[in-house]
Amino acid sequence: MLVLDAGAFLAAERGDRDVVALVKRERLANRVPVTSGGVVAQVWRGGHGRQVPLARLLAGVDVAPVDVALGRRAGVLLARSGQSDPIDATVVCLASDGDDILTSDPGDLRGLAEAAGIHIELIPV
Repeated sequence: MLVLDAGAFLAAERGDRDVVALVKRERLANRVPVTSGGVVAQVWRGGHGRQVPLARLLAGVDVAPVDVALGRRAGVLLARSGQSDPIDATVVCLASDGDDILTSDPGDLRGLAEAAGIHIELIPV
């Protein structure tokens, strides 16, 4: 599975074709990329103007709600890792062994993945 953090959406907003191509590849393979509602809050500013590419990308992505279960998992992960960004923690909580995460922040996500005990590929954008 492909998981997107805020950096992936911001890269799409800047016109990064590699991000769009990776998401398209996943969709063509009948795998729907995922992100969290917290990530959407970080990047969404109305979806018009320069955000049109971001809105298009978001239309092809499943958005997991940050509900009680995900919030608790993210909180436990933050405690284990010693980090403090709940949105990054939700992104890592959505991933499983072998998944890919598109990110502009591989350092923090790597520490969270290690604390979660999962092996992921961090793809910098």
